Amino acid sequence: MRHGRYPFVIGFLIAPVVLYATFVFYPITQLVYVATTNWTGLSPDFDSVGLDNFQKIFADNDFWKAVQHHLFLLIALPLITIGVALFFAFLLNMAGGTRGGIMQGVWGSKFYRVVFFLPQVLAVVIVGVIFGRVYGPDKSGIVNSFLDIFGVSPVQFMADYAMWSILGVMVWQAVGFYVVLFSAGMSSIPADLYEAAILDGANRISIFFRVTIPLLWETIQVAWVYLGILAFDAFALVMVMTIEQGGPDGATTVLPVLVYKQGVRDGNFGYASALGVSLFLLTITFAVLTLRLGRREAVEH
Repeated sequence: MRHGRYPFVIGFLIAPVVLYATFVFYPITQLVYVATTNWTGLSPDFDSVGLDNFQKIFADNDFWKAVQHHLFLLIALPLITIGVALFFAFLLNMAGGTRGGIMQGVWGSKFYRVVFFLPQVLAVVIVGVIFGRVYGPDKSGIVNSFLDIFGVSPVQFMADYAMWSILGVMVWQAVGFYVVLFSAGMSSIPADLYEAAILDGANRISIFFRVTIPLLWETIQVAWVYLGILAFDAFALVMVMTIEQGGPDGATTVLPVLVYKQGVRDGNFGYASALGVSLFLLTITFAVLTLRLGRREAVEH
């Protein structure tokens, strides 16, 4: 039986390994190769230029603007999204009073979970179109029409507060998923731990920070990685919502938009591939550092 186990396991591994090599590893190697050429994307002829495309990146002001915007999203998006999601998840699971010594969620918590999750099922382009009208620069915009009631002049959201506006949309769409994720994590925490904390005189705030957060740490860490990867994207929202697809004057440009402009619009696939490699390395570096720096001993329950 032992002799026939390894061929059986290898037989099952062949298909996924071949699929991974074909659709993941091979495209990445091709991307790196194209990044060292001057290929235009149309001509079958191209020459190797070594690391010239990567040297050009370091002198590209648009690249550094995009990196600054990603750093802004990388800090703000996980902090705000995780904070809001934890708050709502705690309300849904433990803010409805105590019954039989066990903390209950608010009334209708299952319905609220569905409502919170709804933005997650909308296509990003649809979300961008919706918030394009929400942030409308005149009284036709939903926010500005509301401000007009109080005599406030129209606010140019996508001109004066462009990155904050993009951040708001990203948080709005993402927070529902993490509310559901953290709610599931909280529901798996044994009620005995909360009962013991209540008997020791702990209030809800103490329970949240001293019991819930430590037991959800691994889930929070994974959420931070996912949101960080999302912070390196924002392509669809920037393309749909912003002025001149990354404007005004590069105020909302991000690396995926630069890749699109250099490759699809300008036909400079070699340089676009170099930008893609840079984006890939930044994303992988962030994920590895987050998982390593956030590592801690698991709290068993």
